[in-house]
Amino acid sequence: MPRPRLPACCSGRTFWASIFLLWGIVLWLLSDGPIPIRDGPDLPGFDKILHFGYFFGGAGLLSAALYLHRCNRTGLSWRRLVITVVIVLAMVGVLDEWHQSWIPERSGNDFGDWLADVAGALAGALVFKRFHRLLDPPVPDPPSPEDLS
Repeated sequence: MPRPRLPACCSGRTFWASIFLLWGIVLWLLSDGPIPIRDGPDLPGFDKILHFGYFFGGAGLLSAALYLHRCNRTGLSWRRLVITVVIVLAMVGVLDEWHQSWIPERSGNDFGDWLADVAGALAGALVFKRFHRLLDPPVPDPPSPEDLS
């Protein structure tokens, strides 16, 4: 039984890098205004869950782009890929917190938010490793004995 694969349009590193760039633009836009008012109960730490989840998704996008880059070039081990994803997203988290510190009605520079960003990045990089095989190029079937004769 063949392994499941993503459609061809979704299996290139340019696709995943572009989606990661869009992820960063959306993050900037979300951080560029006042905090949206939520209806319902006030859950302590809920913003940390949102930070974790958003950076978890960002780690999946960036790790896919780096994984496909690694497949086309040698030298990026799995450990280095995870470390790269975490470092890049940790820097994005710092930039996001700094950006929020300049926005009216935002606090910014929240160490707890940044820790949630880094935890989400690490968890995402580790979890999405299981999905990278969906990005592998298809392996051709071996020739049948009839093809060889």
